[in-house]
Amino acid sequence: MGKKYKVIFRSWNNNWARLTNFYKYPPALRRVIYTNNPIESYHRMVRKTTKTKGAFTSENAIVKQLYLATINAQTRWNGTMFAWTSVRRDLVDYFENRFLTDDTL
Repeated sequence: MGKKYKVIFRSWNNNWARLTNFYKYPPALRRVIYTNNPIESYHRMVRKTTKTKGAFTSENAIVKQLYLATINAQTRWNGTMFAWTSVRRDLVDYFENRFLTDDTL
């Protein structure tokens, strides 16, 4: 594989320290970092909003539709985060005083 994908392997070797930073975090935090389901859900809602409309009269019309789709998405996202207690404990341990502010409690 190294002969076929020389550029990729060279890039991995040159940037290995940066690529492996992800593994410095505890498992619960890694799961939060690489889980992108909320992002994909939002993009699906935006695509659905824009795809079902034939054409927009102006750029302002698109912005209004995306705004309304975002407001609609916010009403649906009221669930709790998976294993939040464990994630919060790991955040406090890993980031110490940076995590313990009024807006995160």
